[in-house]
Amino acid sequence: MSKEQVALVTGASRGIGRGVALELAKTHTVVATYRGRRDAAESLQAECGADIVQSDISSAADREALIGHVRQKYGRLDLLVNNAGIAPRERKDILEAAEDIYDEVLDTNLKGPYFLTQLAARLMVEQGRGRIVFVTSISAYTASIMRGEYCISKAGLAMAVSLWAARLAPHGIGVFEIRPGIIRTDMIEKVRESYEEKAKAGLLPQGRLGDPADVARAVRAVAEGLLDYGTGTVINADGGFHLRTL
Repeated sequence: MSKEQVALVTGASRGIGRGVALELAKTHTVVATYRGRRDAAESLQAECGADIVQSDISSAADREALIGHVRQKYGRLDLLVNNAGIAPRERKDILEAAEDIYDEVLDTNLKGPYFLTQLAARLMVEQGRGRIVFVTSISAYTASIMRGEYCISKAGLAMAVSLWAARLAPHGIGVFEIRPGIIRTDMIEKVRESYEEKAKAGLLPQGRLGDPADVARAVRAVAEGLLDYGTGTVINADGGFHLRTL
């Protein structure tokens, strides 16, 4: 695979996005977005040569500018990885949840990727090729009453995969969902030890938490075209959490 291929990874300065960007940089020119942590983005750039772009995915103007940058600088987009996402600033029982936090999470986690995909898809339709990945979460189907906003955003994103897969299939553009489980990132750091104990006790059949590289390898399978006849496929990168066992 030639490095002429261009991959856009959102939310790539840390966590899962960083792992995906590092993996794809082996074979692609990577455009990596970040929102606030320029230091982390510059570290990624130094490590793998990614083209870093500050972008708030919840902003329509930023989304337009981002795809404009890709179009003007590279003239192509072969892979979009919708990874950028946030947890609620405050974890509250859904009886006490605040609308402003709900809006913030949904704007970033659902509306942003949905409409960024619209812009990217138009470019891919023009060029007659492309692949799109949505990084969702086991929270798409797992109820966490202390962060309902996050669960709803990921459930909506799972439906967005089906919608875009159906719409873009006639154009030969594949759309895939990668559904991570409990991954060692900053987002879970405060409760990581508790999750590790639960994983070993049976919460995860494979007995360990995931790493960003586990998700990145799933993105690699999409990038290599190994799943091209399975648009709309959900890839569980969750240590077996999705299994129902007795």
